[in-house]
Amino acid sequence: MSASHVIIGDGIAGASAAETVREADPEADVTVVTEEGEALYNRILIKEFAKGKLPEAPVSIHDPAWYDERDIELRLDTVVTGVDTDAHEVYTHGGDTLSYDKLLLATGGTPVQLPVDNSDAEGVHHFWTFEDARAIKQSASGADTGVVVGAGLLGIDLAAICGAQDVDAHYLMRGNSWWRYALSEEGAGIIHDALEDIGVTPVFDSGVDRFETDEEGHVTAAIDPNGERFAADFAGVAIGLSFNTEFIRDTDIELDDGIVTDEYMRTNVEDVYAAGDITQFHDVILGERAQNGAWGSAKEQGSIAGQNMVADAPEAEFEWVSSYSITHFEFPFLSFGHPTLGDDSVERKYDGETWRRVALKDGRVIGGVLIGDLSAQSVLKKLARKGIDVSDRTDLLLEEGVGIEAFEDPATAD
Repeated sequence: MSASHVIIGDGIAGASAAETVREADPEADVTVVTEEGEALYNRILIKEFAKGKLPEAPVSIHDPAWYDERDIELRLDTVVTGVDTDAHEVYTHGGDTLSYDKLLLATGGTPVQLPVDNSDAEGVHHFWTFEDARAIKQSASGADTGVVVGAGLLGIDLAAICGAQDVDAHYLMRGNSWWRYALSEEGAGIIHDALEDIGVTPVFDSGVDRFETDEEGHVTAAIDPNGERFAADFAGVAIGLSFNTEFIRDTDIELDDGIVTDEYMRTNVEDVYAAGDITQFHDVILGERAQNGAWGSAKEQGSIAGQNMVADAPEAEFEWVSSYSITHFEFPFLSFGHPTLGDDSVERKYDGETWRRVALKDGRVIGGVLIGDLSAQSVLKKLARKGIDVSDRTDLLLEEGVGIEAFEDPATAD
């Protein structure tokens, strides 16, 4: 009898797993279940769509025919309400029961709503799905003023959308700089200047205490904790994700701000795997549990999970140094690995738009941020993968022409 694989979630992690399972086992039954009403699309490109830079077509990756051609059953608009891991069954809102031999959980998250008055007003947007991008594009294109909340990688996408759509926007940040967990004030200053250049004003030590609305319930302003009022007929909020794990709360699957897995993407429950940003996985490079929502990381996790679901025993290990790029400004920006973690770091500013920071743990590279000049990324990522102790050569990490040879052969590191 052919094996039955059920995959909950059709983001890049779920779709990658489905494709991997099909390639490894042509006879397997593969079912992909998703709450969304459309098949896999490119989450990286939806921000360009919302900026008005791309039509819809290039954003879509798979259409239903892609699944049909591979004999993968795709169930759109389907909410999973529960899982019985003893019976190996999945239950849907429509009353269907899906039996599985192996189950993959790749359900991602839902944007967190600000816990303030009128945070659900018309014109207040969260950015996660293609449907969100359509609503944001329409709303921003008709707006004159706006605010953005959330000083991270998704928040800056919303700020860039405001800039591209000629929205006079204020970017309200709780701390003294953008993405302060990964960038120093000096590095973040490059981003602050670039935001100003596109018409977005950073506001520090701020946030939102409440939104004001008109009689129709449409947002008109944000009031920050200092009592400052910022006019806004568009608001973008990106303060994190609430992971979609409600349907497994009654199971023995271990949860810890996500689903806990090992390096093979296995949960603690037999025949149940997880992949994507929902996972708290064992990072073999870091040597501890970690979480990463980057596209490339999620795709690789899905592939690793798919391989191990088909195999009789774990055969593929997730070992990955992720990357995340921002393309909103005239200079490039790339973060890699775990730039917000570690016990030490080194950094250097080379000129007005060039900066580098490398995060270290126990003398080993675990992540970093490159602005302006990305040429060092391959060497730094290789150092992270190899786990080379650089504690006595950290100054070399900031050399403009840094090469791997200086770290692999101590004789050349003078």
